[in-house]
Amino acid sequence: MMSAVRMLLLFAMSSVAMCQSAVNSSNPPSPGAQSAAQQSSKQPTSQPAAQQSSAQPADADKNPAAEDDHDPLLDVPPLPKGKVTLLGGTVARVDQVRNRVTVQPFGGSKMDVGFDERTHIFRDGVPSTQLGIHKGDRVYVDTMLDGSKVFARNIRVVTSAVPADARGQVVSFDPGNGDMTLQDELSSQPVRFRVTSSTVVRGDKGTISSSQLRPGSLVNVKFSSGRGRGVANEILLVATPGSQFTFYGKISFIDMRSNTIALVNQSDQRTYDISFNPNRISNRDQLRLGANALIQTIFSGSGYTATEISFVPQPAESRQ
Repeated sequence: MMSAVRMLLLFAMSSVAMCQSAVNSSNPPSPGAQSAAQQSSKQPTSQPAAQQSSAQPADADKNPAAEDDHDPLLDVPPLPKGKVTLLGGTVARVDQVRNRVTVQPFGGSKMDVGFDERTHIFRDGVPSTQLGIHKGDRVYVDTMLDGSKVFARNIRVVTSAVPADARGQVVSFDPGNGDMTLQDELSSQPVRFRVTSSTVVRGDKGTISSSQLRPGSLVNVKFSSGRGRGVANEILLVATPGSQFTFYGKISFIDMRSNTIALVNQSDQRTYDISFNPNRISNRDQLRLGANALIQTIFSGSGYTATEISFVPQPAESRQ
């Protein structure tokens, strides 16, 4: 009797469980279950956050440290930053193993310049390689400091004889072998070239002898630059020590401590520094910037010295 009652109780409990399962499957989820479902459904909406995290490497690329991160063995290093200096001379040696060229500057000491795949090399204006650089070639190099070494950004090899001009003061001249050294007014280094029997030397009255090219003289030189030292084609003797010159133009600078005037000469639009003696100027009140002056000078070899200064009144319309 008792076993029959137990069987009826077990059957009733299993029936209730089956009915409850059927009800749960047909009814919507409970608030707790709905909250869990919403949390799971919110995961796809968190996609922008995932995109933001995936954008972090791009932000890291903007880091200067990341930009400078390169493989020293495989990647080409960036060009050095700094001032570019032009170096001109002849090639004394080319080291293809160490990627280095030794340049003999015009009038200076030899200099080793490094190059690599970042260097642009031209031979007579045509792109070339390091094999296009030969000993004795005339080169112009755009140099930069790469740490403690000199690096070539551009190397231009010039093999054809190109006429060039120089203007300055004769430092030395040997009529025996024709070697002349000129202190060019545009360069800090002296220029050396050769005067030959075919070099034409001219003065203010025509052709003159090269023996009149004394140290201290001012000259204009046209010479052909090829391999080795240039050869002068034509030399114009501008002034020799003791020559007298007349300048006319506007005064652009006055230094009363050194007694120097800078005058923009009207005939050639060049500026000349002229020393003067204040005691020899009778109308010193007219000595001012912008004044028109007529100055008689003598060239001493080291500069121009005024022997007479007169002032020309400006027209009325220019004063207004």
